[in-house]
Amino acid sequence: MLRTGIVGLPNVGKSTLFNALTSAKNAQSANYPFCTIEPNVGVVNVPDERLEVLAKLCNSKEIIPTAIEFVDIAGLVKGASKGEGLGNQFLHNIREVDAIIQVVRCFDDPNTIHVSGKVDPLEDIETINTELALADITSVEKRMARIAKTVKSGDKDAVLEQKVLDKLMELLFKGTFINAKEIFNEDEMPFVKQLNLMSTKPVIYAANVSEFDLKNGNDYTKLVDEYAKAHCAEMVIISAKIEQELSELGPESLEYLKELGIDDSGINRMIKHVYHLLDLRTFLTAGEKEVRAWTIPAGAKAPQAAGVIHSDFEKGFIRAEITPYEDFVKLGSYTACKEKGVTRLEGKDYEVQDGDIVHFRFAV
Repeated sequence: MLRTGIVGLPNVGKSTLFNALTSAKNAQSANYPFCTIEPNVGVVNVPDERLEVLAKLCNSKEIIPTAIEFVDIAGLVKGASKGEGLGNQFLHNIREVDAIIQVVRCFDDPNTIHVSGKVDPLEDIETINTELALADITSVEKRMARIAKTVKSGDKDAVLEQKVLDKLMELLFKGTFINAKEIFNEDEMPFVKQLNLMSTKPVIYAANVSEFDLKNGNDYTKLVDEYAKAHCAEMVIISAKIEQELSELGPESLEYLKELGIDDSGINRMIKHVYHLLDLRTFLTAGEKEVRAWTIPAGAKAPQAAGVIHSDFEKGFIRAEITPYEDFVKLGSYTACKEKGVTRLEGKDYEVQDGDIVHFRFAV
């Protein structure tokens, strides 16, 4: 399951946002640093309006959306890379996630303590990025020391790895996140991946604002947006307080959003940003028993997609029966889709597209 870590300095609204994300009260929230010590974990369904539509057409008994696991991680402070605050624990937890949502305080409130005594979103971002980079530098240095003898012997793989490590060190000293896929080639990427560096994980900056700035943002959010664009990241404006209130309203939340002049909740927009950052796609299976969404990386071939459902499907893959979602909705049934020729059979080289309704043929 996809794992996303919610990080930030102490007291920026991480736990409040986590409570809203998971519609739960299990993440403690209070006005003092290090309120979160052990990471809270919650599984959140990914909103997908297509599932409801398919369920009605197929008379499905159950709807099963795909999901994301969110991890609320302890607040980070300067010196975390050297063990300050809860640094070591924080850094261990963040290494285990696929993407990072960095909550950045973009509101003024004299009643809510800021760990550095002032609201400065860019300084907050730099503090976290620097600490992550410093911890990653230590990891790279350890790896360099471990392969030093092999490099001297002229081993081809070790020499290539040393080249990758040198490049990583150069980038890490800049203290920003690294878009590894655009920097390293296919031969180099395995060396990058094995290090599991925090500075290579995709980032969304969640600019946490007051309810009054939710629609248009403010001067703080403009700074964060500019920073995100300059560093291959994304930014979404959210109000953790409003999101928590929405989670408590249930069906009435849609009306509340309309009153605020907002089309979609910050949480839904944030989930969409995660999928975009990680370049993910969703394919669907639909029948009387259930309608279900499955997550795959962009470019996944049909056998790989089949393996997401069950390893036997991938091993014994024969063909994939593909029906585009739009065509199925327009025609209303599998029978009609087959009669009109919009349902087709694809082989092992077919790249599954977002919204494909798939039936796999396989032999065990």
